[in-house]
Amino acid sequence: MARPTGTLAAFLAVTILVVGLTGLFACFAAPLPLQRALAREVALDEAVAAARGANPAVALAALRARLGESAAALAPGPDLEARIATERLAMRARFTTESEVTLTRLRWLIGVITGMAALFGVALLHLAARAH
Repeated sequence: MARPTGTLAAFLAVTILVVGLTGLFACFAAPLPLQRALAREVALDEAVAAARGANPAVALAALRARLGESAAALAPGPDLEARIATERLAMRARFTTESEVTLTRLRWLIGVITGMAALFGVALLHLAARAH
Protein backbone atom coordinates (compact mmCIF):
# COMPACT_ATOMS: atom_id res chain seq x y z
CA MET A 1 0.00 0.00 0.00
CA ALA A 2 1.24 3.46 -0.84
CA ARG A 3 2.03 6.09 1.74
CA PRO A 4 -1.18 7.74 3.02
CA THR A 5 -1.84 11.25 1.78
CA GLY A 6 -3.20 14.24 3.64
CA THR A 7 -6.55 13.77 1.93
CA LEU A 8 -6.80 10.21 3.18
CA ALA A 9 -5.90 11.32 6.70
CA ALA A 10 -8.55 14.05 6.53
CA PHE A 11 -11.23 11.58 5.48
CA LEU A 12 -10.28 9.20 8.28
CA ALA A 13 -10.35 12.08 10.75
CA VAL A 14 -13.87 12.93 9.59
CA THR A 15 -15.03 9.35 10.20
CA ILE A 16 -13.78 9.60 13.78
CA LEU A 17 -15.22 13.12 14.14
CA VAL A 18 -18.69 11.87 13.15
CA VAL A 19 -18.60 9.35 16.00
CA GLY A 20 -17.43 12.03 18.43
CA LEU A 21 -20.19 14.40 17.38
CA THR A 22 -22.74 11.63 17.82
CA GLY A 23 -21.47 11.11 21.37
CA LEU A 24 -21.65 14.85 21.98
CA PHE A 25 -25.27 14.82 20.84
CA ALA A 26 -25.96 11.99 23.26
CA CYS A 27 -24.57 14.08 26.13
CA PHE A 28 -27.27 16.66 25.48
CA ALA A 29 -30.14 14.25 24.80
CA ALA A 30 -29.61 11.77 27.62
CA PRO A 31 -30.52 14.06 30.55
CA LEU A 32 -33.76 15.37 28.99
CA PRO A 33 -36.12 12.90 30.74
CA LEU A 34 -34.49 13.72 34.09
CA GLN A 35 -34.80 17.46 33.49
CA ARG A 36 -38.47 17.05 32.54
CA ALA A 37 -39.10 14.90 35.64
CA LEU A 38 -37.48 17.48 37.92
CA ALA A 39 -39.58 20.27 36.40
CA ARG A 40 -42.71 18.15 36.89
CA GLU A 41 -41.69 17.46 40.53
CA VAL A 42 -41.47 21.21 41.16
CA ALA A 43 -44.89 21.74 39.59
CA LEU A 44 -46.40 18.95 41.71
CA ASP A 45 -44.85 20.50 44.83
CA GLU A 46 -46.44 23.80 43.86
CA ALA A 47 -49.76 22.01 43.35
CA VAL A 48 -49.63 20.62 46.89
CA ALA A 49 -48.87 24.10 48.23
CA ALA A 50 -51.68 25.57 46.12
CA ALA A 51 -54.14 22.96 47.40
CA ARG A 52 -53.40 24.17 50.92
CA GLY A 53 -53.70 27.84 49.94
CA ALA A 54 -56.56 30.31 50.20
CA ASN A 55 -57.78 30.00 46.60
CA PRO A 56 -56.71 26.55 45.39
CA ALA A 57 -58.89 26.40 42.27
CA VAL A 58 -57.21 29.43 40.66
CA ALA A 59 -53.69 28.36 41.65
CA LEU A 60 -54.20 24.79 40.42
CA ALA A 61 -55.65 26.01 37.10
CA ALA A 62 -52.47 28.04 36.53
CA LEU A 63 -50.33 24.91 37.02
CA ARG A 64 -52.20 22.70 34.52
CA ALA A 65 -50.09 23.75 31.53
CA ARG A 66 -46.83 22.88 33.33
CA LEU A 67 -48.11 19.52 34.51
CA GLY A 68 -48.91 17.94 31.13
CA GLU A 69 -50.43 14.47 31.60
CA SER A 70 -50.10 14.87 35.38
CA ALA A 71 -52.78 17.59 35.32
CA ALA A 72 -55.50 14.94 35.56
CA ALA A 73 -54.51 14.46 39.21
CA LEU A 74 -55.71 18.02 39.89
CA ALA A 75 -59.33 17.31 38.98
CA PRO A 76 -61.72 18.64 41.61
CA GLY A 77 -62.60 16.15 44.29
CA PRO A 78 -61.62 14.81 47.67
CA ASP A 79 -58.12 13.78 48.74
CA LEU A 80 -56.28 16.06 46.32
CA GLU A 81 -52.98 15.64 48.14
CA ALA A 82 -53.26 11.83 48.04
CA ARG A 83 -54.01 11.95 44.31
CA ILE A 84 -51.01 14.21 43.75
CA ALA A 85 -48.81 11.79 45.71
CA THR A 86 -50.09 8.88 43.59
CA GLU A 87 -49.50 10.87 40.41
CA ARG A 88 -45.97 11.69 41.58
CA LEU A 89 -45.16 7.96 41.73
CA ALA A 90 -46.77 7.32 38.32
CA MET A 91 -44.92 10.30 36.82
CA ARG A 92 -41.59 8.97 38.10
CA ALA A 93 -42.33 5.59 36.57
CA ARG A 94 -43.21 7.20 33.21
CA PHE A 95 -40.02 9.27 33.15
CA THR A 96 -37.91 6.29 34.21
CA THR A 97 -39.31 4.35 31.26
CA GLU A 98 -38.74 7.32 28.95
CA SER A 99 -35.16 7.60 30.17
CA GLU A 100 -34.50 3.91 29.52
CA VAL A 101 -35.97 4.16 26.02
CA THR A 102 -33.90 7.26 25.27
CA LEU A 103 -30.70 5.62 26.47
CA THR A 104 -31.37 2.49 24.41
CA ARG A 105 -31.95 4.58 21.29
CA LEU A 106 -28.81 6.61 21.91
CA ARG A 107 -26.73 3.47 22.40
CA TRP A 108 -28.03 2.07 19.11
CA LEU A 109 -27.41 5.39 17.38
CA ILE A 110 -23.82 5.58 18.60
CA GLY A 111 -23.21 1.93 17.72
CA VAL A 112 -24.62 2.25 14.21
CA ILE A 113 -22.79 5.52 13.50
CA THR A 114 -19.54 4.02 14.81
CA GLY A 115 -19.97 0.96 12.60
CA MET A 116 -20.77 3.09 9.56
CA ALA A 117 -17.77 5.34 10.18
CA ALA A 118 -15.52 2.29 10.56
CA LEU A 119 -16.84 0.79 7.32
CA PHE A 120 -16.31 4.10 5.58
CA GLY A 121 -12.72 4.20 6.84
CA VAL A 122 -12.08 0.60 5.71
CA ALA A 123 -13.59 1.30 2.29
CA LEU A 124 -11.47 4.41 1.97
CA LEU A 125 -8.30 2.51 2.84
CA HIS A 126 -9.24 -0.19 0.35
CA LEU A 127 -9.80 2.38 -2.39
CA ALA A 128 -6.52 4.11 -1.57
CA ALA A 129 -4.66 0.80 -1.75
CA ARG A 130 -6.22 -0.03 -5.13
CA ALA A 131 -5.44 3.41 -6.54
CA HIS A 132 -1.70 3.01 -5.95
